[in-house]
Amino acid sequence: MAEIAATGIQMPLTPVDIQTFTKAPDRERLSPVAIKAYRKIVEQWALTNAEAATLLGVSESTWDRIKRGAWDQPLSQDQLTRASAVIGVYKGLRLLFADDMALRWPKLANKGPIFQRRTPVDAMIEGGIPLMLETRRYVDAVRGGL
Repeated sequence: MAEIAATGIQMPLTPVDIQTFTKAPDRERLSPVAIKAYRKIVEQWALTNAEAATLLGVSESTWDRIKRGAWDQPLSQDQLTRASAVIGVYKGLRLLFADDMALRWPKLANKGPIFQRRTPVDAMIEGGIPLMLETRRYVDAVRGGL
């Protein structure tokens, strides 16, 4: 342990353990919060059960259990990545739009280069994680966050 000269605080010499979605303890800790946020977004965006399940990367029966609060397993790395991307899109839209457009935008046909006249939800479903992350970057770029 190295001592910080003026404060007397001791700091470890090794790097801090970084949180990732690959570690089971991190997934167990993050999953309940991610599920809670994702469920609220699904409701606000008026997604169908099929859309919600596919975006999260689960079956419709598993989505039904998650929706009812009857699923107590941690999300997988891919599922947490998917939830994180959706949460990021939601947050970016809330920062970009001051009205209900933030809630309607995901289900509106879009001429943006990554959507090809599909709705962002349909594009994210068809494109999986890569397009979900690209949609998040797109929304951040439009709002000037990049």
